[in-house]
Amino acid sequence: MDSNPEAPERGGPPGGPVPGKRLCVPQERPGSPGDLRSEERSSSAVDVSIILPVHNAACWLDDSLGSVLEQDFQGSMELSVFNDASQDDSLAVIERWTVRLQRRGIPTVLSGHRSPQPRGVGYAKNQAVAQSQGRYLCFLDADDIMSPQRVSLQHHAALQHPDCIVGCQVRRLPEGSTERYTRWINSLTQEQLLTQVYTSHGPTVIMPTWFCGRSWFEHVGKFDEGGRGVPEDLLFFYASLRRGVGLLRLDHCLLTYRHHPQAASLAVHEETIWSLRVGFLQERVLSQWDSFTIWNAGKQGRKLYRSLSPACRSKVVAFCDIDEKKIEKGYYTYEDSERPKPRIPVRHFRDASPPFIICVKLDMTGGDLEENLHSLNLKEGLDYFHFN
Repeated sequence: MDSNPEAPERGGPPGGPVPGKRLCVPQERPGSPGDLRSEERSSSAVDVSIILPVHNAACWLDDSLGSVLEQDFQGSMELSVFNDASQDDSLAVIERWTVRLQRRGIPTVLSGHRSPQPRGVGYAKNQAVAQSQGRYLCFLDADDIMSPQRVSLQHHAALQHPDCIVGCQVRRLPEGSTERYTRWINSLTQEQLLTQVYTSHGPTVIMPTWFCGRSWFEHVGKFDEGGRGVPEDLLFFYASLRRGVGLLRLDHCLLTYRHHPQAASLAVHEETIWSLRVGFLQERVLSQWDSFTIWNAGKQGRKLYRSLSPACRSKVVAFCDIDEKKIEKGYYTYEDSERPKPRIPVRHFRDASPPFIICVKLDMTGGDLEENLHSLNLKEGLDYFHFN
C-alpha cells in the first residue's frame, strides 16, 4: 500500500487533480444522483461500485482507501462515498485519495452533508448506493481493509450466483479480539449460513463483506434510516431472507475487520437485537411447528419463553438441561402469566423430544453441547435451531 496518497503516480499526468466523474456536494442537493433510475444508468454503468459510508473515520481512511487502490479487478470500478456529517479530517483525506484513485481509472463519486448530527449508517449507505452506477455493489466500512483480490473474487462468484449475497472470511484487527465471533464467521458451513440466522451473532454473512447485484438490492429495498441504535444490516438481512436471497461465503480471507469502541454496531442495544431475533424466529420457524422443546432451563431459556407470543408459548412442551438441580425441580412456572400459571416440565436432554430451540451458547462448553447434540443424531435446520 502506498503510504503517501499525494505522491504522483508513475506515468500519470503531472500536476493537480485529474478531472473525472467526481461529484463533491458538501451540502445536500435534492434530486441529484439518488434520483437516477436503473434504466437510465444501464448504458453507462460500471461493473462494480464500492459503497463507502463515512463518519469521523479520518484515522482509518488511508488504510481503507489504499486497499481500494490496490484491487486487482480487471473490470470497471468506481468508489461511491457519502460523508455523513464528519467533524474530523475525513473529507480532506478522501479528496487526497480521489486524485490517486482517478489516475488508476477508479473515479470517485463523493457527496455528503454538514448537519450538526449524522443521519446514521443506513442513510449514508442508501445515499452512496443511490449516487453510484455499478451493476454490482461492494460494501466497505471506512475502518476496514480489503485484500487486493476481494472485488475480483466476489465479482466472479456473484456472476455465477446472481441472487446471492456473497461474503468472505475475515481477519480481525486487533489480532485475537472477538475470537469466538471471528471463528464463527469463518467456519460456518454453507447450510449453517441459513440455519444459524437466529443467533445473537447477527447476519451469518456479515455486513462488511457483502457483495451483491444492484438489481437484488433494489428488489429488497433500502436500509432502514432510523439512525443510531438501529441495526440496519440485520433488518436488511432479514428482509433479504424473506425475499428468498441466497447466501454464499467465499472461503478466502478477503477483509480485515476492525474491532474498536467507536464501531457503530456497539450503539445497538442488546434488547433491540433480542426482540428482532425472537420475532424472526417465531415468523420463520415456530409458526411452522406444532410443539417444541427449549434446550436450557436456565436464564436464557426462560427469557426466550417469556419473550414468545402466547401462541408460541403454548407450543413449548418442555425445557431440557443437563443441570441435575433444575431437572430435580421438575418444572418451570411462569409467575408473570395470568392464572392458571403454566408449569413447564424440565427434563434431561436425553428424555426430551425434538424439535429443539437451543439456548446454550456455541463454543462455550468445551465441546459438551456439540457432543450432546451429535449423540442424538439430529439434523440442524430440521430437528433444532440455534438461538444463542
